[in-house]
Amino acid sequence: MNQKHSTNNNTGSAAAIIQPGRSQDDDALTASVRKIAQKAFTDARGSHDWDHSLRVVALCERIGPLENADMLVLRPAAYLHDIGRAAQDASNGSICHAVKGARITSDLLEPMPLSHARKENIIHCVRSHRFRDRHRPKTKEAMVLFDADKLDAIGAVGIARAYLFAGELGACLHNYDIPVEKAEPYSKNDTGFREYAVKLSKIKNRILTKEGQRLANERHAFMEAFFKRFLLEIKGKD
Repeated sequence: MNQKHSTNNNTGSAAAIIQPGRSQDDDALTASVRKIAQKAFTDARGSHDWDHSLRVVALCERIGPLENADMLVLRPAAYLHDIGRAAQDASNGSICHAVKGARITSDLLEPMPLSHARKENIIHCVRSHRFRDRHRPKTKEAMVLFDADKLDAIGAVGIARAYLFAGELGACLHNYDIPVEKAEPYSKNDTGFREYAVKLSKIKNRILTKEGQRLANERHAFMEAFFKRFLLEIKGKD
């Protein structure tokens, strides 16, 4: 699903798309998508709130140009990638937010002045951004979004979000009696350390872009040091 850059009256040339500057029409369309997406996070949980989406957008802005990504696909996809998250949280994980988000995104994009190829790519980006999923990113825009979303899940921010999420669930700080791989998600044993052990520690090996890998290696090293210290301190050691 390698997509070539297309041109239309709203986007200008392909060269303009991959460079830092963009047309007023591009900005207007992206601003419209941002406004729509933001409304979905009015009552969002802190671990997956609007600020998370903004950080993902910033990382996409950083990595996208290095990958010659179509930013008129990548920016809207970044704003929309977690638009289905509220449904997943409300269902305690039984609804996949990537699937739900892709459906919502498809409806939102229908009236917008974008080519069919770009709309399909944005939908694919949203559908394929989730870590715990077999639906893999196939376009470079989807790969960049996948990496950006994962990078915000690791490092210092990732640790903070893991414990924020555990707090939202009412989880304990740590449970010695249950191996993390046997702890139930969305339960009192879904701790910050469990999130690190079953997911965050594996992220650096799933990163798809060169710049994303560089950033992931740095953030992973920070997490390793933190949780090594955490497991000592939780036992009263140092």
